[in-house]
Amino acid sequence: MATTTDTRSNLIGTVATTELAAGAAGGFVGSVLFGLLMQFVIPAPMLEMAIPAMYGIEGPALAAGWAIHQFHGVVLGIAYVLLVGNTGLSARAGTLPDAIPLGVAYGILTTVLLAVLVMPLWLGAMNFGGAPPFPNVAFPATLLSTVGHVMFAVPVAVAYALAAGE
Repeated sequence: MATTTDTRSNLIGTVATTELAAGAAGGFVGSVLFGLLMQFVIPAPMLEMAIPAMYGIEGPALAAGWAIHQFHGVVLGIAYVLLVGNTGLSARAGTLPDAIPLGVAYGILTTVLLAVLVMPLWLGAMNFGGAPPFPNVAFPATLLSTVGHVMFAVPVAVAYALAAGE
């Protein structure tokens, strides 16, 4: 009789290390896509000024903006894995057809929580002169942000599905 060893840690619930790595990798890839949208479509100064300002870095600082943006993407990719792995969504999230709508939903969720609510407060707290109003809801900026967050989140969801799928 064969036995198997469970590689899941109690510290992170029921999430396997390979799933966390997939979330991080998907977050990195998705952040590149979103970053390209920010650099070439979304009006400046998001990547070179606003993102560095969140950490007290005066811009323009494009390299710092990219590095911070990539870090955020990896962290949010891992957060997606922890979210689906500990909320009963892991079975759905582990299938490619269901991963896409879950990724879209996560992109919308991150837009609302981070771009609309957290970012204006954070930038205001850092005394950034270009901080958007709270809540940060403006057309077309919020629509472009939503597109970018979805472009970020779908690769995260797909990476998780490929790692967790049966």
